[in-house]
This record gives sequence, structure tokens and C-alpha cells, in this order.
Amino acid sequence: MPRGYQRGQTAVHLMNYHFAWCPKYRRKILVGKLAERLDTLIREKASQLGCKILNLSIAPDHVHMFVQAYPLLSPNRIIAQIKGYSSRLLRKEFPELLKMPTLWTRSYFVSTAGNVSAWTIAHYIEAQKGT
Repeated sequence: MPRGYQRGQTAVHLMNYHFAWCPKYRRKILVGKLAERLDTLIREKASQLGCKILNLSIAPDHVHMFVQAYPLLSPNRIIAQIKGYSSRLLRKEFPELLKMPTLWTRSYFVSTAGNVSAWTIAHYIEAQKGT
């Protein structure tokens, strides 16, 4: 089995997602202890969901997360769970965040990523026609 792939009971898979999201009004609030706590909360929730964080970067006004997940877990569920969990706990622990209507915007960016390119997959599928 190629490196990086995961094996389940009935499937072999590689589901990597790149997420990016930001605080409401893109405020530069993700600094210091708040950023440290956010890092911890994101890692906790990802672990609870059975996801593996490959890379996590917290900038003052946005977050980038590269995560490996199981195919039964949709990208919108992953981000909803992480944003909801982190918002709820951060707003409890940092009362200054209660001045904002919500911590996160409703929107986010998600992209899939894997070990092979789209061209490689298309070429493989074309090659299967001859067999």
C-alpha cells in the first residue's frame, strides 16, 4: 500500500483537506494566549473526530489547517465541529470575545489534496480502458 494511505475495514483511502477560515470581520484577535488556546482546542476536537492534523497555522486574522480524515466524515462536518467547539470554549474563557456577535464567520475555504495529481488519475483511468 502506498505511503500515506489509511486502511479501514472496507476501504483504503487518503482524504486530505486544506481548510482556511477567519474571525468575524477578519479581526486580528488570534494572538498570544488566545492563539495558543485555539491551537489546543483545534487539536483536541480533530482528535475526537478521528482526524489527524498534518499542519496547523494560526495567523492574527485567519487559520489554516491541513487535516487527514476518514471518508465517512464530510468536510463541512469537520469544519462545523471545529469552529463550533472552539468558539464555544474560547468565548467562555475569554470574555472580551463576547463583544463580537460571533467568533467565526459562517464561511470557510476547503480544498482536497492527495499524493497524485488530477492528470495522473485521468491517465490511469484512460489506461484501464485497454485492459
